Amino acid sequence: MMYKVPICVLRLSRMASKHKLWAVFIILFKFMSFISIMFYWRISQYAVDKRDSYELPIDVKCPSLPTPSSKWGSQSTKNIYFVETSERTKPNFLFTCSVESAARVHPKSKIIVLMKGLVKYNTTLPKHLSISLLSCFPNLEFKSLDLNDLFSDTPLANWYSMAQQRWEPYFLPILSDACRISIMWKFGGIYLDTDFIVLKNLNNLTNVLGTQSKYVLNGAFLSFDPKHKFIELCMQDYVKNYNRWIWGHQGPQLFTRVFKKWCSIRSLRSSTSCRGVTTLPREAFYPIRWQDWRKYFEAVSSSDLLKLFENTYAVHVWNKKSEGRQLEITSESLLAQLHSHYCPSTYRLMKISR
Repeated sequence: MMYKVPICVLRLSRMASKHKLWAVFIILFKFMSFISIMFYWRISQYAVDKRDSYELPIDVKCPSLPTPSSKWGSQSTKNIYFVETSERTKPNFLFTCSVESAARVHPKSKIIVLMKGLVKYNTTLPKHLSISLLSCFPNLEFKSLDLNDLFSDTPLANWYSMAQQRWEPYFLPILSDACRISIMWKFGGIYLDTDFIVLKNLNNLTNVLGTQSKYVLNGAFLSFDPKHKFIELCMQDYVKNYNRWIWGHQGPQLFTRVFKKWCSIRSLRSSTSCRGVTTLPREAFYPIRWQDWRKYFEAVSSSDLLKLFENTYAVHVWNKKSEGRQLEITSESLLAQLHSHYCPSTYRLMKISR
């Protein structure tokens, strides 16, 4: 005698089959995401390493440097921090330009370059042209980046310990996000990404960050007093709302979330300053939107250049967008002119390497 299978059982079996298909789809999607992410980072790294494989001497004759004048005498100075979270110890040209421009504009400030790769070096720095050049600046110092020490006694310590035990799709940029807020919390001063070109002195900016768009803030530039409550909230939000799968969730989106809570607002257009923290307009640090990064490679007149950056402190050039594109050094491109004006020593090395 044969029993007829109840309809409800058939429906359940069909649903189970559908869920299996969805499970397979999700697994395949995550696997393809992993492959694409790894491919992206490998290609980006290859482009950088290929550009930096130029055959140049490892030492450079120090350029003549501006002597600090009395016009900086009455102005309080802050330490300026740059961070390299990978193991790389050979700064590319954009990194070198960024640090040089900051050192030239801030001759009385200490420029501190923290590099994770320097941990394996004892008392000597690696032999490299960019390090030789930057070592010429008396106000510049290279230091090893000890991440365990940096995150100790902060909410980020446990996160870092766990993050090392699992795969993170965007680990280096996420690690950079953690480093900058930890540096601001512990030491205060100024933090800059290594794809900035500094145009003006930043020492008069305190408890300030920049607006990337009308919807988003950005932490590529930060200037805060040590132990500031806003930065403490950023560290807490970093851990509480951590999401390793979304690009920028611990970066621009974090600063946007915290600032809205800080000011009790729903839109950035509602307030640009509250409770001692100020957000500067887009032209202060991001005058060219990331969507328009190709403008850096377009010709521009000197007068238009001055007008474009009239209200700009430092220019963010969106390196992850432009990475791999060759800059015509002899052209009148916007980026070439920025290099020649604000990091002339790096610019000369760039011309030699071509």
